[in-house]
Amino acid sequence: MTDTPEPSQHEPNPQASLHADAAKRRIEQAVHDNDANLRAVAREIHADPELSFREHRAQRRLIAPLEAAGFAVETGLAGLETSFRAVWSGGAGAADGPTVALLAEYDALPGVGHACGHNLIGTSAVGAALALKEACPDLPGRLIVLGTPAEEEGGGKIIMSEAGIFDGVDAVMMCHPQEKTMVLRGALACVDATFTFRGRQAHASSSPERGISALDAMINAFVAINSIRQFVKDDVRIHGIITKGGDAPNVVPELCEAVFILRAADVDGLHTVREKVYRAVRAAAEGVGAEVGIAEGLIYAERNNNRELARLFRANLENMGLEVSDPPKSGGVGSSDIGNVSRLTAAIHPYIRLGDAGTHTPAFAELAGGEAGMVYLNRAARALALTAYDLFADSSALAAVRGEFEAWKQSEQEKENA
Repeated sequence: MTDTPEPSQHEPNPQASLHADAAKRRIEQAVHDNDANLRAVAREIHADPELSFREHRAQRRLIAPLEAAGFAVETGLAGLETSFRAVWSGGAGAADGPTVALLAEYDALPGVGHACGHNLIGTSAVGAALALKEACPDLPGRLIVLGTPAEEEGGGKIIMSEAGIFDGVDAVMMCHPQEKTMVLRGALACVDATFTFRGRQAHASSSPERGISALDAMINAFVAINSIRQFVKDDVRIHGIITKGGDAPNVVPELCEAVFILRAADVDGLHTVREKVYRAVRAAAEGVGAEVGIAEGLIYAERNNNRELARLFRANLENMGLEVSDPPKSGGVGSSDIGNVSRLTAAIHPYIRLGDAGTHTPAFAELAGGEAGMVYLNRAARALALTAYDLFADSSALAAVRGEFEAWKQSEQEKENA
C-alpha cells in the first residue's frame, strides 16, 4: 500500500452533492460564528496547564459549552475522574444510524505546558460537535465527544478501551497540530518503564567497602542499553532520564531511579526490544551486587489508520484550501494511545500545520497559545465536523470505512490463528 489515498470507489449523486454542499457551508459558518468562544476556551486551557490525570479545570471548560448546547454529559468514565462523554442524538432514525466519536485531549507536559497543543485538540473536538449539532440538527445518528485524559503519560484511551468505552462506536477522529498537514502519518508502539535500583548505603570515604552503589548499577544500565542500540531495527527508539541519582556525593547511593520509553514499529517488535533492554538492566544491577525493580506502564499500540476515513478528511481539507503532505517514509513519528483505539474501531489521527516549531518544545507551546494556534483551531474544528457529516449523511462512505476496518480486523485474526 502507498501512503496516498486512492480515488473514492463511489460517485456522489448530483442532487445529494448539492444538499451536502449547502449543509457543509452551514457547518463551516457555525464554526466561524463560534470562533471567539472557542478561542477563549483554548487560551484558558493553555494558560492553565494540568498534567495527566489532573485535568480537572480543562475538563470543566470543555464540558460547559457542550452542556449548554444540550449534549448529555457524564464524567468519570472507566474510573478516570477527568474523563467525560458528551452525547447528542440527532433526528429521526438516530438510534439506527452511525455513532461517531470526536476525541478530546487536554493534558499538558511537565515544564513546557501545552507544547503538544492539547489545548487545541480538546477545543477543536468540542467546536466541531457544537457546529454539527447547530447546522444539521436532524442528522440520523449519535455524535459523541469523548474526553480522553492522560495521553502524554498514563494512556487514558487504553484504560477507556479496556473498560469498553469505545464499544458500539463506528468511527473515531481527532486532529493534532504539527509542522505539516498530513492525514496518514503513523505512530510507533511504545511503553514506559521505571527502573528502580537498590544498593546499600555507606560512607563513601571511610567505609566504601560496606556499600553497594545503586548509582553505579544505573550508570552501567545506561551503558548496557547503549551497547545494544546497533542490534535493533531502525524503527526502534530507546530514550531515558535519571530521576533520582543519590542524595550526597559522600554517601554511597542506596536508591536510584531512571525512566525510559521504549518504541518500535509495532507491538510485536516492542516485545523484542523490551526483552533485550530488561535483560541488560538486570545484568547491570547484578554486576555490582545491586537489585533492580522494573515497573511498566501501559503498552501503546501502533496506529491503524483507516484509509477510507482519511480520504474523506483529506478531501475536506483540500476543499478548505489546505495542502496535504505525504507522511515521512521513515522516522519523524512518535506514539499515541489512539493506536489502541484503532484496533477496536475505524480511526484516524490526522495533522494540520501549526507552524515550523517541533512538538514538545517551548516554541510549539507558544504557537499553541497564539494566533497560529487559533487559526489551527478553526481549521481543525471545521475538518472534523465536515468529515463527521460525511459519515452521517453518506451511507456508502460509512460502509466503505466500516468495510475497511472489518477487513483489517479479519486479517489480524488470521495472523493470530496462523
